[in-house]
Amino acid sequence: MRAAPQVRERVMAGASADWSDERLVRACLRGDEQAWVMLLDRYKQLIYSFPRRYGASPEDTADVFQLVCVELFAALPRLRNQGSVRSWLITVAAHQAYHWQRRSRSRAHREGGDLETAAEPMASPPAEMLEQREREQVVREAIGRLPPRCRKLIQVMFYDQPPLPYAEIARSLGLAIGSVGVIRRRCLKKLESTFVRLGLSS
Repeated sequence: MRAAPQVRERVMAGASADWSDERLVRACLRGDEQAWVMLLDRYKQLIYSFPRRYGASPEDTADVFQLVCVELFAALPRLRNQGSVRSWLITVAAHQAYHWQRRSRSRAHREGGDLETAAEPMASPPAEMLEQREREQVVREAIGRLPPRCRKLIQVMFYDQPPLPYAEIARSLGLAIGSVGVIRRRCLKKLESTFVRLGLSS
């Protein structure tokens, strides 16, 4: 009796947060378009952060993003370690943003523009900047793996500006005011555990 064919893994909406990079890359290499979308969604903020750091406009930031995506698409089959996507993207996005900056200043010089209004010159990104971007990405991934209520709680308590008082947080989440602190501690504990699993333990 012939064995049944292996069922192809699919990236289901809302499920990819728990998928490793290796799993997403394997699905991409099998032609799973949804896996490609979810992989880019996971790392888009990381990629955007580099051209923004160099002062790129939204349009130029989008151009840098597209260039990085093209490189990623071409490089996926050749990645020796499919779990190294994050580090690879940090390197490529940093270089693409750096080259965008050089092109921008060169264009301003040729057109006789005021270089003071162009992006400030910056050498190739320092190691500490790359490390900071990687830590920020791990934080984003860790928050993305939390249950929905924890994700929303972390967002409103630590990212929304101005910070909301506990009464408004409780109302927005449908909680009693007295339970916000308890749930906050539980969510932070889950977040800490996720940091450890993702390699950000300090």
